[in-house]
Amino acid sequence: MYVKGVRLPDRFSCAEAITEVRRRGEGFVWIGLYEPDQPQLEAIAAAYGLHELAVEDAVTAHQRPKLDDYGDMLFLVLKTLHYIGHASPTTASDIVTSGEAMAFLGVDFVVTVRHGEHSELHGLREELEADPERLGMGPAAVLHAVADRVVDRYLAVSEAFQRDLDVVESIVFLPDSQIGTEQMYMMKREVLEFRRAVTPLARPLRFLTEAQTRLVPPEVRSYFRDVDDHHTMVAERVANFDQLLTNLVDATVAKISLRQNTDMRKITAWAAIIAAPTMVTGVYGMNFDNMPELHWKWGYPTVILTMVVVCVILYRVFRRNQWL
Repeated sequence: MYVKGVRLPDRFSCAEAITEVRRRGEGFVWIGLYEPDQPQLEAIAAAYGLHELAVEDAVTAHQRPKLDDYGDMLFLVLKTLHYIGHASPTTASDIVTSGEAMAFLGVDFVVTVRHGEHSELHGLREELEADPERLGMGPAAVLHAVADRVVDRYLAVSEAFQRDLDVVESIVFLPDSQIGTEQMYMMKREVLEFRRAVTPLARPLRFLTEAQTRLVPPEVRSYFRDVDDHHTMVAERVANFDQLLTNLVDATVAKISLRQNTDMRKITAWAAIIAAPTMVTGVYGMNFDNMPELHWKWGYPTVILTMVVVCVILYRVFRRNQWL
């Protein structure tokens, strides 16, 4: 429980805390939960008046980023992202993993709910408690801090992803690179997960920046503008990632097609070279009685020499035309 930006040392239950805040007529309560079950959240909902639909979403998770306005309460859903370290993007099976952070915002309370292994808001409470002036703005300041931390994490993940894309791009355009389309499609899948976390958040942030609501004071809305700017930057990066990967997929497919065409030309050239002596031996393998060349003294060496000369000529022609 916080009053004028300072955390009270007394210990309260969830119900006692909100009762004390409302008795004082100042301050607010911040409750942090990690993957709560239905009874835990319902007990808090009964004391704080949380909307049953928002409570259901907070328990089941797997929600798209959104902001629900219930009049006297806002319910914000954010997707958290974590970059998975790996030796090389060409061998990684996963690059980005996601979790969820949710927040119920009231006039005198904020309840944060986290889902997923990488949904941590490590150090956020200590950071805010070290700045009583900021925390004194009320529960909306906590909501801003949560959104700011999540979006800043998007920036860090996008920078790491950009480095991976730079590595992949350099490999794709190497003359003898062996990277395949499977790795490209894996990275597009990761970009899709990134986009699902980032793109739907634009409207909630715009609402928190522009909407006239008593739950978000004007001084806090100005802070949300900075978050919205960072979010726009990340959204543009994600769109660029998707376009670049599409171009890399096209380039990879073109390289594979070119390599296949080169292989087919080589196979065709060698088949043509082999066809020449095959035709000659086929002619002289026919069982006709009247074939004068069969009884000629120099017939055999002449045929062998002819086949060699024809094969050499064909080989030189194909080499000159870069088929071999």
